[in-house]
Amino acid sequence: MVNVNVSLYGQGLEMTFGDPILGLYTSNVSAPLQSRAGLRQLYKFGLYSYCAYVDDKQGTCGNTTAGAKFQPYLTITNDMPRNYSQFTDAIILNTAFRDDGYLGSSSKAAYYMILLGTICAILAMFIGIAKHTVTFLFSSIFAIVGTLFLLIGAAIWTAVVYKAQSVNRLVTRRDSTIPLGFNVSVGSTLYLLWAAFACMLGSIIPYMISCCTFRG
Repeated sequence: MVNVNVSLYGQGLEMTFGDPILGLYTSNVSAPLQSRAGLRQLYKFGLYSYCAYVDDKQGTCGNTTAGAKFQPYLTITNDMPRNYSQFTDAIILNTAFRDDGYLGSSSKAAYYMILLGTICAILAMFIGIAKHTVTFLFSSIFAIVGTLFLLIGAAIWTAVVYKAQSVNRLVTRRDSTIPLGFNVSVGSTLYLLWAAFACMLGSIIPYMISCCTFRG
């Protein structure tokens, strides 16, 4: 759903403090997450878990949880050695990216909307297999309800990503235009979610036509 690239954050800290930054990152793929063993280059957050990558291909994933909360700041700073997390606390201020409470609760609510929308889509599909006016009516209802749930879920996640992207605008110093080194971007799954919404929306019309015109 969301990608957070922090590969340039070390350079941003160097420009902010004017000193070399050593020991911020880890290259050990098997280093445990959330244990201050070192920052990874890229974090990818999904509906059930997140993964952290030391390069383009090598990484490890956290525990799988239904309705996993999107809490990027807490996740990332817990990988940093404590001195660097303290620096980060002092630098990243007044940004929604740091509001793990809002981002976490919103992403969890969106997960349940997506889950309900998925259930409605499955019910609409299987009920519609039976060729009868009543079954087409119920398929239409489930398709409409599922479309609304998916729309809500996709809209919430889009808002969450937009809020989190506020960290992209932070710079190394007040008189600088150089980004601090955090880059939040939309993951491919969010595009798939909007595509699923469009497909569900498109399915309403044939279900309703079948409901009104089928004579079986």
